[in-house]
Amino acid sequence: MTEHRCRACGGSRGTTVLDLGEQPAADHFPPASDPGPDPRFALSMWWCADCCLAQLAEDETSIEEPRGLEPRALVLQAQQALAQVAEAGFFQGRSTVGEFPSPHGGSWLGDAAAYGPTIVADGAAEVLVDSFGIMHERDQAAGVRRRAQRLAPGGVLLLQYQSLDSIVSQGAWNALRHGHFGYYSLLSLEPLLAQAGLRVLRAWDFDLYGGTVLLAVARAADRQSVHPSVALLAARDRASGMADPTVLATLQDHVDEHIAWLRRQLRDRRAAGRTVLGYGAASRAAALLAAARADTSLLPAIADGGTAKHGRRMPGTDIPIVSPAQLLEADPDDVMLFLPDLLPEVTRSFPQLAGRWIAGVPSPPTG
Repeated sequence: MTEHRCRACGGSRGTTVLDLGEQPAADHFPPASDPGPDPRFALSMWWCADCCLAQLAEDETSIEEPRGLEPRALVLQAQQALAQVAEAGFFQGRSTVGEFPSPHGGSWLGDAAAYGPTIVADGAAEVLVDSFGIMHERDQAAGVRRRAQRLAPGGVLLLQYQSLDSIVSQGAWNALRHGHFGYYSLLSLEPLLAQAGLRVLRAWDFDLYGGTVLLAVARAADRQSVHPSVALLAARDRASGMADPTVLATLQDHVDEHIAWLRRQLRDRRAAGRTVLGYGAASRAAALLAAARADTSLLPAIADGGTAKHGRRMPGTDIPIVSPAQLLEADPDDVMLFLPDLLPEVTRSFPQLAGRWIAGVPSPPTG
C-alpha cells in the first residue's frame, strides 16, 4: 500500500481511525435494471498527526454524483445563517457575492443577494460562500488556495461544514464516504486556512446534520478583529478529543452495532408481517445499506425527492429508488427515514404517513 500523504499539509505521520473495508461508491446509483455486482473500493479515514485533519485515505472512484434535491432543512438553515452573518455586520460595505457550489443541492446566492451585494458568477467576490463544498476537494490545500484567490481584499469567506465532533459524538461512522475528502474541526481548519494566508474571524453553531459550523474567514493581511467564538470553538474541539486519534477511532466501535440494529429493525418488522419502505436515498443510507447487506427482502424500496435518482437503485444492493408518489401508493406500515433532519419536512409533506416514521439511525451513543 502506498504511503498516504496528508491532503492538507503533505505530512505522512498519522494513523487510520476508521476502516470500512471495500464498499461500493456511495455516489454511484446504477439503473435498477443493472443486476451488478457493483465495483467496490477501499474506504477508510486517516488522521494526520501533523495538522489534525481527518480525511479520506484513498479514493479510486471517479463517478459523478447525481445532484441532490435541496432539503427544506438546508434552506431554512442557510437563511438563518445569513441572518446571523448580516447581524454581525459582514455584509456591510461589501458589494459582490460569489459561491463555490456543492453537489448537495441548493445555493445561498439568492438569499445572500437580498442583503445588498451583486452576484458574480466567477472572479473575485467580497462575500464568498462555501456550504459543504470544501470537503469535495481531493487536494485540500489546493482547494483552499482557490478560495483564497477568489476572495477580494477585505472580503469574507463563509465556510460551512459538519463538525467532526458531531460525527464522533453521534457514532456516525457512515458520514465517511468516497468523494468526501475532509472531516473538520477548527483544530485542522486553522492550519489549513493559514497555508493560504487566511484566518478565522467568527464561528456559529447550527443543529443541521447533528452539528454544523459556519466560519467567517478573511485574509490574515486584512487584520480584521477575531470574535471570542473562535477561541471557544477551538477549546471545545480540543476538549472533545478532536486532536486525539484514539477518540476518533471510537467510530469503529459503532459500525457493527449500527448494522446489527438496522437488520434487527427490518427483520423484526418483516416477521411481524409489517411492510417497511425507506425514505432518503442519501450517501449515508448507501453506506449503511451496503455494509448491512440489505436487500429487497428486508427493504423493498427507498423513496427520494430527487428525480435524478428515480429508476435507479442503492449502491451495492438491489433496493430500487422510487418517487414519493410511489411510496404513498405502496401505503407501507412503516417508513424508515435515513435522514433525520428531514422529519419535520416529510411530516408536513406526507400527512398520510403520520405515525409511521422510524429513525433510520439508533440513538446516539452515551458512552
